Amino acid sequence: MPPKRRGPLQTVQRETDDIKRKVDALVQHAAEPDESDRTETLERCKELQRAVEEIMKTLKKLSKADELAPVGNYDQCKREEEKRLLTLYERLQSLALQLQPHDETAGPSSSQRDQESEEENSDEEDESSEDEDAEEEVQDDDDDDDDDDNADSADEDIGPTAKGQGSVTYIALSAFTGEEEGDLSIQKGEVLRVVSKNKDGWWLAQNSKGQKGLVPKTFLKVRIISQALTDKTSNWNTVRKAVTEIDATDVLSAMGAIPPGFRPSTLSRLLEEGRSYRASHFIQPKLSQSQLSFKDLHMDPDTGKVHGQSSRVGLILTLWNCRMIPPPGVGLQVLSRHIRLCAFDGTQVLSNIHTVRATYNSKSPKTWSFSPRMTGMLPCLLDGDCFLRCDSESPDLGILFELGVTYIRNSTGERGDLSCGWAFLKLFDESGAPIALRTQELTVHGGTPFEKDSDMDTTSTKRGYPTGVFQQMLLSRKIPKLVVKLKSVKTRSRELLNLLPDTIVGSLSTVHLLATYRQILADALLLDRITMYNADLICSSVLASFPDVLDQPDLMDAFRKSWTESESNLRRSDKRDINVLKQMFVSVYMGSVFPLLYSVEMPAPCWADEEVESQRARIIYSPSQKPSVETLLSSQCSHQAFDITQVTYDLISSAQH
Repeated sequence: MPPKRRGPLQTVQRETDDIKRKVDALVQHAAEPDESDRTETLERCKELQRAVEEIMKTLKKLSKADELAPVGNYDQCKREEEKRLLTLYERLQSLALQLQPHDETAGPSSSQRDQESEEENSDEEDESSEDEDAEEEVQDDDDDDDDDDNADSADEDIGPTAKGQGSVTYIALSAFTGEEEGDLSIQKGEVLRVVSKNKDGWWLAQNSKGQKGLVPKTFLKVRIISQALTDKTSNWNTVRKAVTEIDATDVLSAMGAIPPGFRPSTLSRLLEEGRSYRASHFIQPKLSQSQLSFKDLHMDPDTGKVHGQSSRVGLILTLWNCRMIPPPGVGLQVLSRHIRLCAFDGTQVLSNIHTVRATYNSKSPKTWSFSPRMTGMLPCLLDGDCFLRCDSESPDLGILFELGVTYIRNSTGERGDLSCGWAFLKLFDESGAPIALRTQELTVHGGTPFEKDSDMDTTSTKRGYPTGVFQQMLLSRKIPKLVVKLKSVKTRSRELLNLLPDTIVGSLSTVHLLATYRQILADALLLDRITMYNADLICSSVLASFPDVLDQPDLMDAFRKSWTESESNLRRSDKRDINVLKQMFVSVYMGSVFPLLYSVEMPAPCWADEEVESQRARIIYSPSQKPSVETLLSSQCSHQAFDITQVTYDLISSAQH
């Protein structure tokens, strides 16, 4: 039987395995303290480096079409081979630096320890690279950046005899001319090896010529070997870098699990970073430039109420539907389909990120709808009626819509968030005038807001664009669209919206609660404080905990339900009395929502987790399980550990600076 022919990728894998065996043998041989073989070992090291570079060039030229037979997960296998080659190259470069004749002053024992630690780290990287999924590779890049950032903070405790310094190389960020004896002059981009790190910030470095001297550490940056062997990456900021790491989507796209144009969710990543893009942050008052007053919270001295402030943009919008959105493949189980929206100026997110979950019908898999008809109160998470306020003066101000899905992989059980596309609605025309308030049909683009010309469907580019009118009409019906209706704000709604912060996005059904909260907040900060210089803790459970409730839609629904029931018992005149509404706000909140927020039985919120959501709903709406203030005060009830932040409002840490 004739031998089976190997494909190009399999040939590269075999060559990499052979190189790895030679590198392991060379490292083991170099560990023996034999000075006579140092030159010969160095030459062998350089030969292996050249061999690795040749294999890397061959690997970069390979494509899936070159294979003799289909290869599963081709892109992932290719990335793993590239990572193995980069690891081998780094080991060889480290070994070459150790074999330089000028390294004798470092001592054989120190070099041997560096070498052994490098072997252990390299072996761990080789083993982990074979088992990592594409999602873990995305996290690896972030971890590498974090390691670089943490290096400087760790340098303060590293002395001249630091362990493992010979295995790390640095790049000069700028030219430095030595002014004193013992300084080492360097050029921008020069590669250096750090021999020792001193606490005073001056490091002993060695250049490629073997010259040694002191260099300020601020002129150096850890060298990433992959930059020397791979193409230069774009120098985007942190947000753009996070959203363009598409290793995971490459793998899923190769599996046929997602259509082209899908990316890791941009806005989901921002939400995971903390509270900076959540409503709980933007509902807080914003301090003025002097830090002694508030920029967006003022009291009317005549009425004793919050003085309403208009914003540059204040509008109401309704999400109608999304059409022709390609669904994920069979390899993924979709947990949630949703739209995240925020104020955006083309470069940065300006407001909090609001999420509206879409309803899905299996008979129309490419259509998303919002605000489904149901008996009773519509949950704010499903409510397509939203409000937006923004005071940015940017001429490119608009609304960014990101269509997303939360999924779980059937094979591994791993969760993730994908962007199915995005749309941008610019709110001002070229002359600076606001756009007309009408129904807008927005084209959904693939990729991220920072990418250009990323199609959702590749069929149009493969077949060419049709020239006939009829063909163009048919093609336009296949383009993904988002239908949004902009509405003018009515008088009553405008009065409530003007009580809110200058920049915020949210569900229209919660506006009256947010406005009442701002009234209570103004009383505590502008009336009850002795002086404006006073920054003592304010004893108020409502002020301290309501922002946390604002980030949990199911608790907001429980609050709205209890509020509606209590409001129905008020007289018509009381419904306009702000003092009555503030008292009712505190009473309803403390009697219904506050016990739920700190209940031991209540599980922590988890996005798109059906089991957690069902368990929380049972506790919220079941009369037998719903906790109350009486049960919390009972000795037979289990309590959370007391935290003073539950009952006190800290102005310094809560206010926007």
